[in-house]
Amino acid sequence: MRISETDQQWMGYAIRLAQRAKNNGEVPVGAVLIKNNCCLAEGWNRPISSYDPTAHAEIVAIRQAGNVVGNYRLMDCTLYVTLEPCVMCMGAISHARIDRLVFGAFDPKRGAVCNALHLTDASFLNHKVDWQGGVLEDVCVDLLSGFFKAKRKK
Repeated sequence: MRISETDQQWMGYAIRLAQRAKNNGEVPVGAVLIKNNCCLAEGWNRPISSYDPTAHAEIVAIRQAGNVVGNYRLMDCTLYVTLEPCVMCMGAISHARIDRLVFGAFDPKRGAVCNALHLTDASFLNHKVDWQGGVLEDVCVDLLSGFFKAKRKK
């Protein structure tokens, strides 16, 4: 699997956003939505601080992008996220018509792209998302595992 320099750069940006989540005591996941190689929107996990279980990094970025473009359809965009999206986020990604998804760490327990569920292949969704996983995977995994390891020590 060849990983482009552009994908690595934008994933690096998402990792910096994940660090913001971690610094605020949230699970360190960051997301950035790109159109024409420009940042359209960004987000990091905020469910705890916003008292909103839907405030995953992907959802935050998608909501922000919708407001920026004045449309709930986000075609011709790529979403970079540090962790394989869950079922809620994959539903939003599909409904937003995001063309491409790039993620860092695979989530064997809850990932809805290619692990617990395979929603990119689901026949009941009318939009297919191209995806690539494992971009800067080691960095993303280390950030997540370090966060949970520190939590268990408390």
